[in-house]
Amino acid sequence: MPAIQPLENTPEWKQVKPKKDQGLLSLVLVLLRPYRKWLIIIFCALLLETVMSIAAPWPLKIIIDNVIQKAPLPAGLAWLNGSFITGDYQTMAGAAAIALLLFAALGSFAGYINSYYTESVAQYVANDLRKRMYHHLQRLSLAYYENNQIAKILNTITADVSTIQDFASQTIIRLVVDHLTIMGMLSIMFFLHWDFALVAVAITPFLLFFVIRFKKEVKKATREVRKDQSTMAAVMQQGLESIKSINAFGRQELEEEKLKKASLETVAAALKARRLKALLVPVINISVAICVALVIWRGAGLVITGVMTIGALTVFLAYLNKFFAPVQDIAKMSNIVAQAGVALERIQVILNADTIIPEKEDAIVPGTLRGNIVFDKVCFGYVEDSPVLRSFDLTIKEGQRIGICGSSGGGKSTIATLIARFYDCNGGSVLVDGVDVRDYTIEGLRRNIGFVLQDTFVFFGTVRENIAYGRPDASNEEIIEAAKMARAHDFIMRMPNGYDTVVGERGITLSGGQRQCIGIARAVIRNSSILILDEPTASLDTESEKIVIEALEHLMEGRTVIIIAHRLSTLRHADKIVVLKDGLVAEEGTEEQLLAKRKFYYELHQMQSGTVPIFDNQLIKEVKTVI
Repeated sequence: MPAIQPLENTPEWKQVKPKKDQGLLSLVLVLLRPYRKWLIIIFCALLLETVMSIAAPWPLKIIIDNVIQKAPLPAGLAWLNGSFITGDYQTMAGAAAIALLLFAALGSFAGYINSYYTESVAQYVANDLRKRMYHHLQRLSLAYYENNQIAKILNTITADVSTIQDFASQTIIRLVVDHLTIMGMLSIMFFLHWDFALVAVAITPFLLFFVIRFKKEVKKATREVRKDQSTMAAVMQQGLESIKSINAFGRQELEEEKLKKASLETVAAALKARRLKALLVPVINISVAICVALVIWRGAGLVITGVMTIGALTVFLAYLNKFFAPVQDIAKMSNIVAQAGVALERIQVILNADTIIPEKEDAIVPGTLRGNIVFDKVCFGYVEDSPVLRSFDLTIKEGQRIGICGSSGGGKSTIATLIARFYDCNGGSVLVDGVDVRDYTIEGLRRNIGFVLQDTFVFFGTVRENIAYGRPDASNEEIIEAAKMARAHDFIMRMPNGYDTVVGERGITLSGGQRQCIGIARAVIRNSSILILDEPTASLDTESEKIVIEALEHLMEGRTVIIIAHRLSTLRHADKIVVLKDGLVAEEGTEEQLLAKRKFYYELHQMQSGTVPIFDNQLIKEVKTVI
C-alpha cells in the first residue's frame, strides 16, 4: 500500500495549531486536512462498507419468502429471472448464499481499507500534534516552566495526545459509519413499513436527550480523573527525581503516603466516572428492548393476517437491530467524546500559552558578534510589582571580563537571562554591539552566547554526545581538543569506553568537577564570542575548583566574559567587578580598587577570608544583606 507522508515533511506542519476555544471536531479536522486524499479513500471504503451492511439482510429475505415460501421475486428483482436464476429454487438459494458471501467479502475488504488507513492517519496526526506541542513548548519563556509542573506537561503530551489519537482513529470513523447506517436503515425501514419505522424514530429523541445530559456529567467526572492522574504522575516524578535526598533523610514513608493519597483520589474519581458510564448501557438497552418488543408484537399480528411476510418481518427486525446498534454506539461513545474533549482542553492550555519570547518579522540574523554589551536603564521583575532590576545601567566592552556579585535575588543571574533573551526587560533596553537584543533573531543571538552554569546538565548518552551538544556537527578531533582545553580529556580516557562511555541520567555517574569540565568543553566547542559563567564553581570542593578555574582561563581568552559568583576567588582576575544591591550597582571597579574603598566588596572579602574587623558593626550589618 502507498505510504502516508508525515505532516512534518510538508509546509503545513507549523500551521497545525488550534485557535482559542476551538472545538474538538474542528481541531481534529485541522489536523486531518493535510491527509485529505487518504480521507477520500477512507470515506469511499466507509460508504462501501455501509452499503454492504444495508444489503446483508436481503439474501435472508429471499431464502425465507421466495425459496421456502415459494413466493415470486419482488418487482425490483424480477429481472434476475432468466438471467442468473432459472426458476429452480435450489439455484435461487445458491444465488442468495453467493450474494451473502459477496456482501460480506466486499464489506470486509472495505473495513480493512478504512481500518488500515484510519489507523495510519491517526498515528501521524498524533505524531504531528506531539511535535507541534513540543515545538511550542521549546519556544516558551522560562516563566512558563516556573509556574507549571513538568510531569503534568508530559502527561498531556503522552496520555492526552493518545486520547485524541484514539478519537481520530476509531471514534470519528465509527461516528461517520453509524450516521450513514442510521440514514440508510431509516430509508429502508420506511420503505418496508412506515409505521414500524415511526416507532424507532419516536424513541430516538429520548435517547439523544439522555445522551446529551449524560455527556455533560461524564465530561465533568473525566476532567477530575485526568487532573488527579496528572497530580499522581507529578508526585511519582518528584519522588524518583529526588530519590537520593529521600534516602539521605529517610523520608520513604512520607513519599509513599503522598503517592497513596494521590492514588486514592484518582481511584475515587475514576469510580465516580465509571458509575456514570455504567448507568448508560442499561438505560439504552431497556429502551431498545421496548422498541423491538413492540415491533415483534405488532409484526406477529401482521404476519398472521397475511399483511406482512415472515421474510419482511425478519429483514425489518434485522434493520431495527442495525439501526439501534449505531444509536447505542453513539450513546456509548459519548464517554470517549467526553474524554477527548477533556484531552483537548488540556492540550489547548499548552498551545494557547502566550509566554513565547516574540521575534520580529524583520529580525536581524547576526553573524559573529563582537560582544559589546550595554544595559540602558533596564527595569525587570519576574513578578509584577516586585522589580529585580531598577533602572539598571552597565557597560561591558568587547573582550572584557566582568565579575558580578551581590545578594541572592539581587539580579545577578537576571543579567545573564536578559542578554540571552530568556526573558525580555519590562523597561529600558539591552544592547549587543549597539543593537537591541529584541531586534536580533533569537537563534542567531543565542548562537553567539556560551553558558557554563552552576550545575551543568549532563544528558543520558555518551560523553562525546554531551560535549558536542552545543554543536552537533563537530568533528571527533574538535571534541577531543575541546575536552583537552577543558581539562576533561584525562579523566574521560580513564573511563571504560573513553568518549563513548555512557553517563547516567543527569550525569549521576560523574563527580561535580567532571560535570563542570564537560560543561566547559561544551562551551569551548560552541566557540561563542560572549561567555556567561553563572556560579561555575559554587558547588565544587577546593581541588575541583582549582581544575575548573584553570580550564576556564583557557575558555575565557579572547571573549567577552560575564562571571556571576558568590565565591569571590572566582572573580579575582576580572577586569571589573560589579557589586549589586537592590537591583542597582552598589559599586564597581577592579578588585584592588574595591578593596581600597573599604565598603561592601571589602567587607564581603574580609568575611569570606575570615578576617572581618569587629569595629564597624553597621557596615557588617549591611554586608550581611549582600551575602
